Amino acid sequence: MTVAASTETPAFRIEMLWRDERYRSGFIQAITMMILMLAVAWLVNNAVENLAALGKTFDFGFLWQPANYDINQRLIDYTSRSTNARAALVGILNTLLIAVMGCVTATVIGILAGVARLSKNWLVAKLMTLYVETFRNIPVLIWILLTAAIVNTALPAPATYRGLETGPVVVTNRGIYIPTPNFGDGSLVLLIIFALSVAAILMVRAWANRRQEATGEQTPMLWIGLGLLVVPSLIGYILLGAPITLTYPELKGFNFQGGIQLRDSLIALWVALSLYTGAFIAEIVRAGILSVSHGQSEAAYALGLRPNRAMNLVILPQALRVIVPPLISQFLNLTKNSSLAIAVGYMDATGTLGGITLNQTGREMECILLLMGFYLIVSLLISAVMNLYNERVRLVER
Repeated sequence: MTVAASTETPAFRIEMLWRDERYRSGFIQAITMMILMLAVAWLVNNAVENLAALGKTFDFGFLWQPANYDINQRLIDYTSRSTNARAALVGILNTLLIAVMGCVTATVIGILAGVARLSKNWLVAKLMTLYVETFRNIPVLIWILLTAAIVNTALPAPATYRGLETGPVVVTNRGIYIPTPNFGDGSLVLLIIFALSVAAILMVRAWANRRQEATGEQTPMLWIGLGLLVVPSLIGYILLGAPITLTYPELKGFNFQGGIQLRDSLIALWVALSLYTGAFIAEIVRAGILSVSHGQSEAAYALGLRPNRAMNLVILPQALRVIVPPLISQFLNLTKNSSLAIAVGYMDATGTLGGITLNQTGREMECILLLMGFYLIVSLLISAVMNLYNERVRLVER
């Protein structure tokens, strides 16, 4: 006689929360979340009580009060009578400026140094090794201060150019001066023509790539691109009566007036962060290249490709899947390292919102929270953009 197996689920008992694997994971997560929420609640309550004891309230009204301090490097209009919110915006834009400039130049330096470290030329390889090992093992703050000292002492003073004919770009120990574009009537039309020319170049380049894949024939994109970009823009510039002009820097008194000034603090910070981060990127690039099988380069050479063409067309595209993930961390590090800008007098978000504004208003909690939120948002945006790019360059395996 066969006895039917019981299919009834055993009754729930409290000890099953930590003994039964079906419930244990969720139970542990719930307990952890409760502890975390209690800790956050305790911190918030403690902060409120301490602020009350000091006679303070949690308020962001200080952002609309006059800042009462000057900022030497700025991308938008600002005076000492502007609000603290305006000062914070100037600092945020300065941070974004140095982050974008630094990431671009550090990437270029890192790629060149990483490839050069694998060069068969003994001197080039050793010089790049010396650069990488030197910059990686000395704190970035020291490089920032050293670069600032070199800029202030090695570059000529503005008075040196008195009586001399200067070009459109002037380099001094107070910064680099470049021409300022002035947009007149018709400049919008000229910019639209330029944008359409760029779009045409991209379309022709896509067609040339499809043609090369189908027939193997290459299209001389350099001359075609220059023709599409220069000819329409030049014709439009002449027909519209030169709607865009340039204002060149001129020496007046003890300094140059006119043009756009990239101050010495910005130059020092830019160079130091680029060289420092570029050393780390160089090692990432070198590791990525070494991760590609030697058979790939040998196959490229067998097809008649020169070493530089093989590197650009075969090796580096495959190395990107190894290079991009750690490259994201270096971009984040450079952006956060820019908070050291106050050491050379460059007013970034930390120098404005987390520095002078904090000291003048006494709103430590609010300023630090805003500063943390800004860096968090920037870091998440950089990670999101680079992760999208990483998805595009990732090898598709069968």
